[in-house]
Amino acid sequence: MTDKQTITIILVDDQAIVRAAFKSLLERLPHFKVVGDAPDARAGIELAQKLKPDIAILDITMAGMSGIDAVGPLKKASPQTRVLMASQHEGMKFVQQALQAGADGYLSKDSEPEELALAIESIRRGDSYLSPKVANGIMARAVRGEAPVSSDSTALSVLTPREREVFQLLALGKANKEVAAMLGLSLGTVKKHRENLQRKLDCHSAAELARLAIREGLLNV
Repeated sequence: MTDKQTITIILVDDQAIVRAAFKSLLERLPHFKVVGDAPDARAGIELAQKLKPDIAILDITMAGMSGIDAVGPLKKASPQTRVLMASQHEGMKFVQQALQAGADGYLSKDSEPEELALAIESIRRGDSYLSPKVANGIMARAVRGEAPVSSDSTALSVLTPREREVFQLLALGKANKEVAAMLGLSLGTVKKHRENLQRKLDCHSAAELARLAIREGLLNV
């Protein structure tokens, strides 16, 4: 890749100020071009399908569908797109889930601005990328002889992708009718998903769902 080749990028983050900051940082460099941005994962998948960017930068914690759950559908919609997760979560659970989902890199939002360009260029070449902060955590676990985090260690591993979407919206306090409208489902289907969630997660109120979502890092306090 030469410096003259333009790398096209889409940004998917529920915080407008974060998308604006990333765009400002990236467009200071002549070979990066932000071609679109989206405030949620579903819109990001549609954007990727339409624009076929080289790179998609995804947040993890978004309402409706998390960035981790969006990786697979986004790559199916645009197979040539490489995915960089950019999150405030540096815990092994999130890193491992993201990589298992098919993410090509993982960047801590606490990283220096220069690292963003380095991460993009690395995964564009076909390499993987982990922020030093994240990689140091993995190394520390290895030195201590700790086993990798099991994907079964999260309570949400028992949920289907659709159930995870419903879970996140219910945790935000959305009523069944609102969830049905937002996801294009029938009210009966949402009620069934809610029953399954209560059974699988042993959560029987919106407050319990919200507490679990916060604990799992899918909902900000």
